[in-house]
Amino acid sequence: MNNNRKNVVILVMFCLLAVIFTGCGNSPQNDNSSKGESTKEVYIVAAASMTDAIQEIGANYEKEHPNVKLTYNFGSSGALQTQIEQGAPADVFISAAQKQMNALAEKNLIDKSTRKDLLENKVVLIVPKDSDLALSDFTQLATDKINKIALGEPKAVPVGQYSEEIFSNLNILDAVKQKAVYASDVRQVLGWVETGEVDCGIVYATDAAISDKVKVLLEAPANTHKPVIYPIAMVNSSKNPDIAKDFIAYLSQDEQKAILAKYGFDVK
Repeated sequence: MNNNRKNVVILVMFCLLAVIFTGCGNSPQNDNSSKGESTKEVYIVAAASMTDAIQEIGANYEKEHPNVKLTYNFGSSGALQTQIEQGAPADVFISAAQKQMNALAEKNLIDKSTRKDLLENKVVLIVPKDSDLALSDFTQLATDKINKIALGEPKAVPVGQYSEEIFSNLNILDAVKQKAVYASDVRQVLGWVETGEVDCGIVYATDAAISDKVKVLLEAPANTHKPVIYPIAMVNSSKNPDIAKDFIAYLSQDEQKAILAKYGFDVK
């Protein structure tokens, strides 16, 4: 009887070990290895105003390239420039102004052969949806009609730089500065206007287009600021240069251009 019990115990242990070893043998088999290719992470570093459009396009790209995972870093172009200079992960950079891309090019941190002008945007003055503020032109921002205006921080945020250029050309910069509340990026400006924390703010037309809590009061006259051009390029430190270049080319496909246009960008 004792021998039979021992045999049963040994048989049970043998079966358990067989199951364990079989499981261990199968564990490395995952979706990626079965396809013979591991997932590659690619970093898309882009101006905050690109957030919605790039995420939608990125989702399309990942569907068509199942072994690619896109990781996004959105923010002010100046802050992103600094991060790239300090070695932060980056494969593709999209700036909301030429200044930041030029700075990286001077330091040989981007592949100049991949650089091109991708988009153009417009600068607009927005107010909360229920605001009864009435202005006929930008010069009225210097009047007592305005107590607080949200602007991008001009040292790092391109929309803030365009704003100061407009105010300088209209000779109202000093007056507007006294009413300015400075944001870390254009989406923060949008948020402050949405919640009514300020009377108005200056953003891109594309930012105004995605919100149902604001309305556009005025568009900045074209001759008061440089064209709002968004350049794109591959970052030289890219660990996946082939994918980075392919993603840049992907943005020029008709379907992706249509998405960019849907969000209000003028595609170059």
